[in-house]
Formats: sequence, C-alpha cells, structure tokens
Amino acid sequence: MSGTAGLASVVVAREGAGETLRAAVEEGSAQLARGDAEGAAKTLECARELVESFDAPDGERAALLFHLGDARLALGEVAEATALLTLALDLCNRSPEPSDRLRALVLERRARCHRQHRDWTAARADVERALELAEAIGDPATIAQASLQASVVAEREGQWIIAQCYAERARELFVELGDVFGVGRCLNNLGGLAFLLGKPEEARAQLKESFAILLDLGRDVEAACAVSSLAQVQLRTGEFEDAERLAHRALVFIGSRLDHRLELGNAQLVLGRALLGQGRVDEAEAAFAQADRTLERAGVGERAAVWLAQGEAATRRGDADGAASMYRRAAEALQDFHF
Repeated sequence: MSGTAGLASVVVAREGAGETLRAAVEEGSAQLARGDAEGAAKTLECARELVESFDAPDGERAALLFHLGDARLALGEVAEATALLTLALDLCNRSPEPSDRLRALVLERRARCHRQHRDWTAARADVERALELAEAIGDPATIAQASLQASVVAEREGQWIIAQCYAERARELFVELGDVFGVGRCLNNLGGLAFLLGKPEEARAQLKESFAILLDLGRDVEAACAVSSLAQVQLRTGEFEDAERLAHRALVFIGSRLDHRLELGNAQLVLGRALLGQGRVDEAEAAFAQADRTLERAGVGERAAVWLAQGEAATRRGDADGAASMYRRAAEALQDFHF
C-alpha cells in the first residue's frame, strides 16, 4: 500500500469513527430525554471507549462527557457526574473552536451537582456564569434552562423573591419558545415559591396547572413531582388526609424509576409525614424507612430530612433516646464544621 493510500484509509476510518461517535451521543441524549438514564449511560460509555480509538476533536469529546455526566447525575452518581462535567468544561475551554452554548449547558448541569452537595456558593457561581454565556450568544432556550436552575439555587438559599423572578423569566421564555414542558416545570417551581411566600391558594392553582400540563404531555415522573409538591402544601396546611392521597398518587406515577430516586424518596417522605399527622405511627415509620433506603445515594439535605422525620416518629412513640439519636444524626450531617 502506498503512503498516499494508507493516509486515505486512515482519514476514512477516522471519519467513520467520528460519525459513529456522533450517532452514539445523539442516541444517548435521546435515551436520557425519554427517562432511560441507565440505557443512556451504557450507550455513552461505549461511545467513550470509541473516543479512545481515534483522535476525536476536543469539542466532540466535551459533548460526549457532558451527556455522560448528565446521565450519571440522573442516576444519582453525583461525584462521578461532577468529575465528568468538569472534564467536559476543560475540553471546551481548550478547544480551538469552543462552544459557549455547550459551556453554558455544562455549567448549568454542574450547578445541579453542587446543589446535591449543598455547596450553594459553587452552584450560584456556575449558574451565573451559564447565564452570562447564554445571554452573550442570545440563546433563549439555554437562558431559560439556566434561569430555572438559578431559581432553584436562590430558593435553596432562602432568596424567595429572587427565585420567583428567575422562574417567571424562565416561564416567559419557555412560552415564547413554545416549550410546553418547560412551562410545566416552571409552574411547579412557582407553586412551591408561592406557598413559601404565604400564598397557598396561588400555590395550589399553579401546581394543579403544572400537573395538568405535564400529565397531558405524558411526562409521568414530572407530573408526579407536581402532585408531590401539592401534597406538601396540603401537609403544611394540616390537610393530612388529602396529603396522603396525593402522595400515594405521586408514587403511582413515579413507579420504581431508579433514575428518579430523589422524587421517589421525597414522595415517600411526604406520605410518611401525612400518616404521622394522622397518628398512624407504624405506617409512618415504614414510609420513612422506605424513603431512607431510596435516598441512600442522595444529598445530605434530603437524608437529614428523613432522619428528622424519624426522630419525630420516635418522639410520638415516647422513645426519647431513639428520637435524640436521629436528631443528632441529622444535625451532624448538616453541620459545616466537624473539628
């Protein structure tokens, strides 16, 4: 084989590998959008092995790592997701043809990871940078996504008015884009914020609208989140039987989806609290135990909420030592300093 022919065959092989890589990334992204996080992770891991067989451009490697990190995050593997997203960002930054849109998406996803670790400073820094990049390139879809994430971060920091402003902005952009799914997600966030701001009736209306939109789209898990949020409102206003009914409904919609452990665990926690509010301590403790198992790989904040609930159940039983143990466990998990 001549040198020219050999070079041509290498070029063809690389082009073929590049097409296969792009197809695999598209398939993995589609699987994740359908809610199949495990399938997406497998597809993208195979694509990652392919990358090692040829010299793929940094931009394509970054896109692969972004989608793989997104899949790992959906599976609750937060540490691995953070590492993958950080690698993706590094590749974006050194690429001769950097994509600000991809960088914004990576930063938005990494902000979610920081939230799981209760690192609000890092989460805010990433989401603010994502917004800057999205606004600089005038990408309304990415601006909307980053604004919604900024709303969640602000809500966790107790800045409810700011969170509401971000969520309203995201909703307006999703409406302009015709993204009905995005509108439904925003209404879920806005309903929770309305309740926190002392507007329970407005909260109920927005959450019911969110549920109707998401259910109509066939997004059962997201619809379950709206129902679970509505159950939380009923729980906090003392409507324990309604909260129980809604929590059960949320659990039916979620099923046993492994890629939605957080939503499942939160619904189980709401159910347990609703049962406890009715004095059904045995059933409540069973629900709390389920929530604890479900949230085993979740962030410390979610697990601490379960331990506090278990402490309350122990108090109802008159088990002071058991209650103190659970309260202490929650407090130690949430404290910032250990020495």
